[in-house]
Amino acid sequence: MRPARQLIAPLALLLAAGPAGAQALGGEAVSYRDAYRAMVVFEKYGGPKNLLVSQLQVLPRERAMLAGGPQLTLMGKSTQVSLPLDPLGRTVFPLLKAAYDENAALTMNRKGAVFALRPQVSIAVRHDGLYDVADLRAACAQALGFARYVDASQRARQCAGVRFVFPVKTEAAARLRRPDSAEQMLPLSDAEADEGFLAVTYRFAPAAERGQVATSNAPLAILPLFE
Repeated sequence: MRPARQLIAPLALLLAAGPAGAQALGGEAVSYRDAYRAMVVFEKYGGPKNLLVSQLQVLPRERAMLAGGPQLTLMGKSTQVSLPLDPLGRTVFPLLKAAYDENAALTMNRKGAVFALRPQVSIAVRHDGLYDVADLRAACAQALGFARYVDASQRARQCAGVRFVFPVKTEAAARLRRPDSAEQMLPLSDAEADEGFLAVTYRFAPAAERGQVATSNAPLAILPLFE
């Protein structure tokens, strides 16, 4: 088995803005019990988390593994579940007693695929595309609270903003709407364009400000930005 750090594609650098919650688990197959132990930490966390979502994220050795309808397969003696992945390689992780008891295996639907898995905590996406600045600050604070809970080294970091992740083929834009009706386009980064994604970053002002961030389309993910 290759060390997990060698399996993480450049895409992971974009997703690293969010707390992983656990060290990546890597190989051609991953123990369901190991993944369960990593994922259940968020479920048991007693701090505020109503603005967050926790998903299992695939970190592929090869970017092509996430093309063409990728899936994780959970296979045990009495368990067989297909877990479709989103474009960022994430899926909702099922908490199944039978799979835990059997220590089922998680594999990719790609022959010989080597990959890593880790929890990925992000900010919940709204269907209307409107995000109050106060809610974004609160969500980032919740994510940082969880990151500090699982990793003491995060205590020195602070919330700097949030990052909206869009697919390249979608209009990727977000604007800050202030109470005085003034609007400001937020900066777009195409540094991840080769990976198929664009990112729009909203950095928090030093003092609390009122307003909303409006996105042109629903982002794939909203990631907290810690510095």
